[in-house]
Amino acid sequence: MATLHEYPVGVSWSGGRDGHGSVLNDHSKTKIDLAVPVEFQGAGGASNPEELLTSAIASCYTITFGIVAANRKLPIQSVEVSATGVVEQNGAALVYRQITIKPKITVTAEATEDQVTSTKDMAHRADSYCIITNAVRGKVEVIVDPEILRAS
Repeated sequence: MATLHEYPVGVSWSGGRDGHGSVLNDHSKTKIDLAVPVEFQGAGGASNPEELLTSAIASCYTITFGIVAANRKLPIQSVEVSATGVVEQNGAALVYRQITIKPKITVTAEATEDQVTSTKDMAHRADSYCIITNAVRGKVEVIVDPEILRAS
């Protein structure tokens, strides 16, 4: 039987394009301030849904890669991920087109060539295990462009 997990949040907002608000995550009790980005004629100065989607995809990828790499006993020293989301604006129409994930993965100096190859393979495939990426698959293109380094 399937188990359902819920992730409740509360969002408050005051004003229009120049307004402000926040999202409160019930489980973690973390609060994220929100504002319309300046490129959409907002006040900026806080996070926004566009950044939050990019953050969700990038953090899901990073956590998933870490779990899979640990399960496969890959000799990972560190993982640093940058990501860029792209929103296309055509007049008033806005479409979230793409997110590029760029993991920089460092393996230990003792890693074998087979382990480096396995790390690179897993870096390319980890997004297929991400529940957040899978939620947007087919609507938003997700590109993974990893760099694998060996510690010195």
